[in-house]
Amino acid sequence: MKDKIIFATGNAGKMKEIQMILADVDAEILSLKDAGISLEVEENGQTFAENALIKARACAARTGLMALADDSGLEIDYLNREPGIYSARYMGEDTSYHVKNHALLERLSGVPEEKRTARFVCVIAAVLPDGAEWVAEGVMEGRIGYEEKGENGFGYDPIFYVPEYGLTGGELDAEQKNAVSHRGKALRKMKDMLTASGLWKTY
Repeated sequence: MKDKIIFATGNAGKMKEIQMILADVDAEILSLKDAGISLEVEENGQTFAENALIKARACAARTGLMALADDSGLEIDYLNREPGIYSARYMGEDTSYHVKNHALLERLSGVPEEKRTARFVCVIAAVLPDGAEWVAEGVMEGRIGYEEKGENGFGYDPIFYVPEYGLTGGELDAEQKNAVSHRGKALRKMKDMLTASGLWKTY
């Protein structure tokens, strides 16, 4: 019987990416929904790492299983790295990303390309039942485009231009995105650390 690992997220798009990137881990990786768990956690940390650990600790305490969590967001240099750790809550959690994306594009109206630098940051935290904690970070550099492009991905992907491909995150297919994304980099780092420590097996 495979070990179960709970990933503390309710985001279906994010969970799809996670399961693709960790497909070779010899464990069953479940979302909160998959595991039938409702978890309300106040993300009051001041950094991506603090928020990821808050969620992972709460999930591990609730389930008694290894828990993973991520905190990720978009940092736009011209806007003093906003929305940053508030990316999911920017303009309200129930506001559509179409509206959020257009608000950010409006705030960058007239800003030249060289000043539209931005990055996606992702921190993955793992908390074990014995209280041991692991943290890994991934960053994807790029810039903000001038309009939404592409139907793939989710969140801010359609306005984030990825120089390696000359496309937005919304135009990349899943394989392309996972190869260069902040979440892909952080998850692979975490996988390497936990595999090297003997906590995970891959096949």
